[in-house]
Parts: sequence; C-alpha cells; structure tokens
Amino acid sequence: MVATPIGNLEDITYRAVRILGSVDVIACEDTRHTMQLLSHYGIRKRLIACHAHNENESAKGIIDLLDSGMSVAYCSDAGTPGVSDPGARLAEAVRETRRHRVVPIPGASAVVTLVSAAGNIGKIFTFEGFLSPKKGRRKSRLEALRAQGNAFVIYESPFRILKTLEDVREVIPSCRVIAGRELTKAYEEIISGHVDEVIESLRSKDRVKGEFAVIVVPEVNDDNAEEDTEPEA
Repeated sequence: MVATPIGNLEDITYRAVRILGSVDVIACEDTRHTMQLLSHYGIRKRLIACHAHNENESAKGIIDLLDSGMSVAYCSDAGTPGVSDPGARLAEAVRETRRHRVVPIPGASAVVTLVSAAGNIGKIFTFEGFLSPKKGRRKSRLEALRAQGNAFVIYESPFRILKTLEDVREVIPSCRVIAGRELTKAYEEIISGHVDEVIESLRSKDRVKGEFAVIVVPEVNDDNAEEDTEPEA
C-alpha cells in the first residue's frame, strides 16, 4: 500500500519510488493519474485499475496475481490508500487469505499535512473525511462531532465548501477554522480564523478552486489544549 504525493511530486519517499520500480504490477485508483507519477520518475509497469466501484472484484484478481508469485503495489490517486480513498477493502481481502502480507509504505496525507501547519488544535482530533452531500445528514453529523468536544478534520470539494462551512457556523458558531486549499501545490493556501472570517475570505474570491482539507476547532477546551501534568500514581 504505497502513499503517493497529494500535489507536489517531490513529496514521495525513496522507499516508495524503489517499491514502485521493483514490483511486477501496480494496481491503482486511476491508471491515467498514476501514469503521470510513474512517468515523472521514469517507471514503466503494468497497471491495473482498482477503484471504489470495482474494488471487491479487482481484489480477487490481485490475489490471483499474488498467488501466482507476482508482487503488487497499490496506489490511490493521491495520499495514503484507505484514508478517504480506496484501498481498505483490498487490504482486508488480501489479509484474509492468510497467504500474503499487506505492507504499508507511508507518506503524504492531506489530514496530517494540514494538522502539521495548523498550530494548537488540542491533543486529540477526529478525522472525519467527507461529510454527506445532503444538508440534513451533514448537519446531524456536525452535531455529533461537536458533542465530542475535540477538533475534527473534514475534506470538501470547491463546489460545496461554502455550504459546508455555513453549516459548521450554524452548528458550532464560535469555532475556529483552518482551511487548507490545494495543499503542496503551486497555489497552496491556508486560511485560519473564526469561521465567519474564513467564510468571508472564500466569498471574496472570484471563484473557489481546489480541494480542501478543513480543521474545525470547537470552543476552547483548556483540558484538551494542555499537556497532562499530573504525576503518575
């Protein structure tokens, strides 16, 4: 399971390049997308598609390849497989055979990338990924996330980002937001402030472009923001 860059093609590990260059077959979410990455590093391999709509069936074919003695790497389009991306069902299917190892090759992930630049969001955060496109379900989930009392991270498209942030403001009106757009790409932008400020900043643009990762920090919880200094029993 090979993590690949979320934007900047230099954000790939030496190990990932070596693995991609040494396996017999590369399974991927989108062969065209992965081909661009492989071409950048001069790697030519047989590619097979394994995406959200065919993952269960494709997993059977990949297991057949493994049974035949071939080595297979899996890449989702960007970031780490299984993190709001296909790959989890494939990993589970391979592990259930008890004949083959599932080996993680760590690397880029939008959630960790944004958290690293966000500042103090507390010791605990929840990774939610994409919320429902349906307003009612989206708000219900936001209510549940607010009840947890910790920061949480969501992903959102440029087409729904303002609607989602407006729902966030309605459910958690005093929250702080850190919105990362086009992370690691040429037009990377990180906007931080009260949810009202972030909404107004995005509204001021002629057009909102790029995929978003967003951290929502509810009302300040001092117990969560500070390290536990109580002595051990």
